[in-house]
Amino acid sequence: MTYEVLPHVLTVDEAMADGAPLLHEGMITKGVDPAPENPSNVASKILHERGDLDQGFGEAHVVVEREFTTKPVHQGYIEPHAAVADANTDGRAHIWCSSQGHFQMRAYSATVLGVSPGNLKVTAAEIGGGFGGKTVIYLEPLAVRLSQRAGRPVKLVMDRDEVFRATGPTSGTRIRVKMGVSEDGKITAAEVWMAYEAGAFSGSPVGAAGMTAIACYDIPNFVVEGYDVVCNKPRVAAYRAPGAPMAAFAVESVLDELARDIGMDPIDIRLANAAVEGTQASYGPKFPRIGFVETLEAIKDHPNYTADLGPNQGRGVSAGFWFNAGMMSSATVHINENGSATVVTGSPDIGGSRQSMALMAAEELGIPYESIKAVVADTETVGFNDVTGGSRVTLATGAAVVDACRIIVEDLRARAAKTWDVEVDQVEWVEGQAQHVEGTQPPLSLNDLAAKSGRTGGPISANASLNSRGVGAGFSTQLCDVEVDPETGVTRVVRYLTAQDAGRAISPDYVEGQMQGGVVQGIGWALNEEYIHNPDGVMENPSFLDYRIPVASDLPMIDCAIVEVPNPAHPYGVRGVGEVGIVPPMAAVGNAIRDAIDVRMTDLPMSPVRILEALNEQSD
Repeated sequence: MTYEVLPHVLTVDEAMADGAPLLHEGMITKGVDPAPENPSNVASKILHERGDLDQGFGEAHVVVEREFTTKPVHQGYIEPHAAVADANTDGRAHIWCSSQGHFQMRAYSATVLGVSPGNLKVTAAEIGGGFGGKTVIYLEPLAVRLSQRAGRPVKLVMDRDEVFRATGPTSGTRIRVKMGVSEDGKITAAEVWMAYEAGAFSGSPVGAAGMTAIACYDIPNFVVEGYDVVCNKPRVAAYRAPGAPMAAFAVESVLDELARDIGMDPIDIRLANAAVEGTQASYGPKFPRIGFVETLEAIKDHPNYTADLGPNQGRGVSAGFWFNAGMMSSATVHINENGSATVVTGSPDIGGSRQSMALMAAEELGIPYESIKAVVADTETVGFNDVTGGSRVTLATGAAVVDACRIIVEDLRARAAKTWDVEVDQVEWVEGQAQHVEGTQPPLSLNDLAAKSGRTGGPISANASLNSRGVGAGFSTQLCDVEVDPETGVTRVVRYLTAQDAGRAISPDYVEGQMQGGVVQGIGWALNEEYIHNPDGVMENPSFLDYRIPVASDLPMIDCAIVEVPNPAHPYGVRGVGEVGIVPPMAAVGNAIRDAIDVRMTDLPMSPVRILEALNEQSD
């Protein structure tokens, strides 16, 4: 078989150029009024604006404008995409898959197969990494169809080459940022232009990028403009805070330049402009109580901020914002006959959420954590749960668990009242026991009530479902010290500190793990990782040998400062912590490199070759 190579476009620059080959003949850019007359490779435009841009720049003491590019990068999950399907003769099928959202897998697979979602039962296997890349389907419908043909269970597993070549990375981008500040460091105006690769079909994360780009700051005059651009590559997939890291790389790099130009401390310039409770976010709503200022102060107060730097070493600061998505969650809580509890949710655990569910249930029921088992059930066992992503699970699914536990507590009070033949309002639930308010009855433990459940109403169980919309905001500030070898261009991270507002850290060890994991992935993005394509769009580094992600020996211990400013939208003040940690690192590393070698790197990754080229240009 021979293939004819057609004209193609591989980057946003090529795709947006005049006369570029069109991927979709009828694609008219959405979000433009009036609508364009001619089709293009621009699927949509987003726009956020406020104030008077010209006036803002006119009031500025210093204005800096820079252009940045980033390459597509992969989520780097160790376990490849895999699925097992067992189709029955009655038209039903059971799918086991490596997924961040098996309800979503069911819906997508049902659509592809042309069947009702009720004909598919999906079980989420223990996942070996996802980071957003396992919120889409590749193998599942095919495994079902093959199982139907074979009359046997079918297992499909991608090899690493297939994962890299065929599954969605995140977008490559081109971003222009122009910002102005007054003499005292107040940002007077900001203009951000962004173009994000979507791959062969629309759907890049430029929308989220536009919402997060300047969300850390209270800026009176701004325009944020973004474009979703199709090109001849696999369609992009989510990657941890999708869209935000690239935007932060550009904005935070320019803010660092502005601080240098006016001789202001990089933390102080951020404090002077920091969003606080009541600030109207650049994307619309006013922030409730948030902890951005506290993360900045945590960095400034840490010993790392004033640690001595050696030759060829530099220090960089960066900040970032990400949402807590909320969305739909369900939970069921069963009380077992011995007084222990089983917490059932449908949110795959990719970061320790089962422990958090159990801890919150233990707090509500007043029983030891060891008496609770949290499980992730299949799609036929528990109510609908949205995908595990958007830093939503501990926040939203956790809230559903809390609601279910509170229903159970009310049920337990009613059962105790029935046992004592008193009104329910005469019963309190205190530390895992029903107690009579006047102390005239001996307390009844959860164990006691569970043992008698058959005589007081039957099994003790409760379900709760909710749609938790836009219920949180997460901020992180990070400090990076690097050493750059001027002979080789190699950058070594010497020290790294991350401060993040967790609201309330239900499980501090897991919170630190999420913070550190995001930082490590961001450092890899900053220094090493990129898709390398030949002129025909063929990926040339589809292995972990040539696409190098950081390993433990590459980096120092990532120091963590957990900031706890309670989220008013959660019963325990929780904020999701899984994603915002990856937003600041690229700019933090870039700002540190700038401090070390006096060269501003504007293209990612900041590899040894690129650093040497920049140093050579500087010497010329």
